[in-house]
Amino acid sequence: MPKSFNQKLKLLYILSELMEKTDEKHSLSSKDLINSLELNGISAERKSIYDDIECLRLFGFDIELRKEAPKGYYLASRKFEISELKLLVDSVQSSKFLTENKSKELIKKLESLASVYEATSLQRQVIVSNRIKTMNSSSYYNVDIIHEAISEDRVITFLYAEWNVKKELMVKKNGSRYKVSPFALNFNDDNYYLVGYDHISGSVKHYRVDKMKSIDIIDEPRQNKEMFKNFDNGIFAKKTFGMYGGEEKDLVLICDNKLAGVIIDRFGKDVYMRPIDDNVFKVAVKVNVSNQFFGWLCGIGEGIKITEPEDVVLSYKEHLKNIYSKY
Repeated sequence: MPKSFNQKLKLLYILSELMEKTDEKHSLSSKDLINSLELNGISAERKSIYDDIECLRLFGFDIELRKEAPKGYYLASRKFEISELKLLVDSVQSSKFLTENKSKELIKKLESLASVYEATSLQRQVIVSNRIKTMNSSSYYNVDIIHEAISEDRVITFLYAEWNVKKELMVKKNGSRYKVSPFALNFNDDNYYLVGYDHISGSVKHYRVDKMKSIDIIDEPRQNKEMFKNFDNGIFAKKTFGMYGGEEKDLVLICDNKLAGVIIDRFGKDVYMRPIDDNVFKVAVKVNVSNQFFGWLCGIGEGIKITEPEDVVLSYKEHLKNIYSKY
């Protein structure tokens, strides 16, 4: 590359050096920058470095000059603070949704947003008990395709799979494609779920994104938009246990006072809770009644009781009887 052309890249090389090799504890002197530029075939004088740094400052880069040791210029602030990058790295590394390779790839990109010195502190091992990383590398891209379909108001078709006892992910319905109008993505229990209108069943359903294969966007507008006009993803997640469907019911629960935090964590702070006496309170909630909801109740134990409606009370009793009969 001609030397004169390299000179045009001078500012970019200086910025690159500052971004990669400086932070609050590490700086580069004018001499360091001149030596680095020479390695890239660019000649520079000390005064020109001052001018270049000032140009970068005027453009908006927060470059400071440290006069005490270690003397030199350093990038004082970045788009992400190191604590924010650590949080993002922890989230990526602990995510079950991402494959091991995709996690490493994303963390490498996050490291590039810090100096080489700070990047070493991002190489963390987040300990998550029994964490299982997904084996479906397409999941990451499936999310992007679904977002695109939602933004373009288009229908998608896909194959849907489930695991068999041979640990093989096998397509359902003999390979017939599902046809869905997508409306939302819900992240629940470390998995992404598509929420949409299923054209074949004529109902609202949700599908685990990592079990979706060969997603295609087709040139058809989404159907039944009125069903999702007032759809609230947060409310949907609160009332749907384990992302398993079920008939929505208005329930009344009687709970021990010590379970107030459990109820708020599950249903939110806006839930209506009324004290009955010094020991228990009544709460009204909307729930998609399913075996997973009953399992949640079992896990809490004697401190919680369904009182209304009667048909759900009877269903829960039957659920408990069926479990008991197995032992």
